[in-house]
Amino acid sequence: MLSVERFEKILKELEKNKVVKVAELSAVLGVTEKTIRIDLEALEKKGLLKRIHGGAVLQEEEVRIFPINERQSSNNERKGNIARKALDLMKPNETILMDGGSTTLQVAKLLGEFPVTVITNDIKIAYELLDKEKVQLMVLGGSRIGASSSLFGVQTSDLLKRIRVDRLFFGATGVSIEHGLTVFNSFHVEWKRQIINCAECVTLLAESTKFEKVGLIQFATLDDIDEIITDRRLDKEVQKRLEKMSIPIIFS
Repeated sequence: MLSVERFEKILKELEKNKVVKVAELSAVLGVTEKTIRIDLEALEKKGLLKRIHGGAVLQEEEVRIFPINERQSSNNERKGNIARKALDLMKPNETILMDGGSTTLQVAKLLGEFPVTVITNDIKIAYELLDKEKVQLMVLGGSRIGASSSLFGVQTSDLLKRIRVDRLFFGATGVSIEHGLTVFNSFHVEWKRQIINCAECVTLLAESTKFEKVGLIQFATLDDIDEIITDRRLDKEVQKRLEKMSIPIIFS
């Protein structure tokens, strides 16, 4: 088993039980306790957990970006403000590709006042747009993995190689100047790499709390995006470094 696969399984256990034990993980994953300790140390360096004697627990609430469901349900006001700025960027009759996520779902809720085509693989976004007559909806098919509301499949991957869209709205688990854009789950990686490549304008939607945080797997660098929409709580030093990289920042 690859280390990234072990990382995903360890985090899944931690999300479910709030605490993990070295001995139990060793038995479940079929590796030595020494390997598990090394894995926990690596995950702690990424800020995803806190090691304790014999295991690990969740990070302190004010600094953590895990668990996923907890993170997605927080900062709703900031996400709503970011979504309104995203709406301001759209032009009538554009084709928009929307990645799954809690902030892009907020964008979908605001649509409907002008004609636009939306392509998505997310069931929640599709359901939100279903009855909006001015929104031409195209849902990319596939299978749902785990509790995700997004669909992934070979046909979707092939289609993404052939289409071009005016704008992509997407998110990331962590946004780091050094480590780029990262996610927790490996099945998101190829999808996110492909959607970036098929958009004329790539717009990252990210609350300030996601900056200088790192998930498990990198899928892009900051050079791959055209602009960022975030809130005004963004760290000033991070802002300066992004501006030095000539990445436009739109504040909500």
